Amino acid sequence: MKKLLLVSLAMALMLTGCSARSKNLKPDEAKARAENFINAALMSPGSQAIVKEIEQVDGFYKIQVDIGGGEPIESYLSLDGKLFFPQALDIDLINEQLASNSSDSSGGSVATVEQKSDKPTVDLFVMSYCPYGLQMERGILPVVEKLGDKIDFKIRFCDYAMHDKPEIEENLAQYCIQKEQPNKFLSYLNCFIKSGNAVSCYKEAKIDESALNTCTSTTDKQYNIMASFNDQNSWNSQFPPFNIDKADNEKYNVQGSPTLIINGQEVSSNRDSASLLKTICSAFNNAPEECSAELSSNAPAAGFTADTSGGAASSEASCQ
Repeated sequence: MKKLLLVSLAMALMLTGCSARSKNLKPDEAKARAENFINAALMSPGSQAIVKEIEQVDGFYKIQVDIGGGEPIESYLSLDGKLFFPQALDIDLINEQLASNSSDSSGGSVATVEQKSDKPTVDLFVMSYCPYGLQMERGILPVVEKLGDKIDFKIRFCDYAMHDKPEIEENLAQYCIQKEQPNKFLSYLNCFIKSGNAVSCYKEAKIDESALNTCTSTTDKQYNIMASFNDQNSWNSQFPPFNIDKADNEKYNVQGSPTLIINGQEVSSNRDSASLLKTICSAFNNAPEECSAELSSNAPAAGFTADTSGGAASSEASCQ
């Protein structure tokens, strides 16, 4: 999925504009048009997409796109060849899954950690603008605040950024706040996941912005972050790299946001605070009394919002 850019319907409409009803393309014509467009506009240099199959379904052409290295990607093209849709979402199926996830949020099995320690390490890999990473952060922050220094908690970052330059800049800022102003980090993050307004959250968390700017500038140069963003030929996919935690991404085979690593083990946990507390506490040799705390079992909301609940508690959804 990293090689194929997810183009929104709104973008497609903006690019094509409003036009009179066009003549429908024949399947071979539609196949050629889709393949040419994908390779010209969506693929990274040196990569090649092939449209393997095409059929007419529900007023569209459904196509199977082989981008190499995995299963073909199912995409759609309007019959006149004007609009390309990288993905179709089955609304009824998704609604069923959300309903199932919500009903299971408090009663499902809790993931446990096999590797125990006196002070568990808890690494949460995210992209700062990923709605599902924000969802996991919303669930885990009450746990981190409850357990305090009894765990070694770190926010870490995926080694690519799916949400363009603002995400790269925010990743840098969060990395530096956590590194140099750690006593203010949780306060900042609690604010940011609600509003997405970094400037306002700097003030609320009393961040030293001068020190932050110095750190982000130094870190940017150290890891060649913005230079890589501006040089698309250096990308390994259609997304720019973000290499601060690259070694740990490779060590743990991180595949997307969020990814939870506890004592070196990847763990799939429901994202409500109660489930995350039980999961993290399973990593202690001797669980502290804080592990008996009663935290919310409501599924946290995804994305930027002040709402503490309203999402699906499932561990499935991610940015990848």
